[in-house]
Amino acid sequence: MTVLDASALLAYLHGEPGAPVVREALMSDALVSAVNLAEALAKLTDEGHDPEDVMDRIEPLPFDVVPFDEAQALESALLRATTATAGLSLGDRACLAVARKLGRRVLTTDRAWRGLVPGLEVELIR
Repeated sequence: MTVLDASALLAYLHGEPGAPVVREALMSDALVSAVNLAEALAKLTDEGHDPEDVMDRIEPLPFDVVPFDEAQALESALLRATTATAGLSLGDRACLAVARKLGRRVLTTDRAWRGLVPGLEVELIR
């Protein structure tokens, strides 16, 4: 199982470099934090896309959305000190929190994530 960062999901939706890596993850049981889904939707809205049209395109994709609940909020907060020097956002920490809690690898385009969280596999898609 793989956790997708918003940047990986966007790369897939835009057909950018790295999209094949994301496609492979989607075929093998991928997860997305609700926060990262919201982040991807917001970015696409900023680009002029209608969020409802985007959801129509995203809903058939084979991934589960992990709710951002109290446990995720705590895990994200625990990552704050470890990731502060790299300038990670709440969305970034939400993604890492899901991956750390479930012991799964993360797909992202963000090079700053590599090596930030000991024991967590971060794979750059490009």
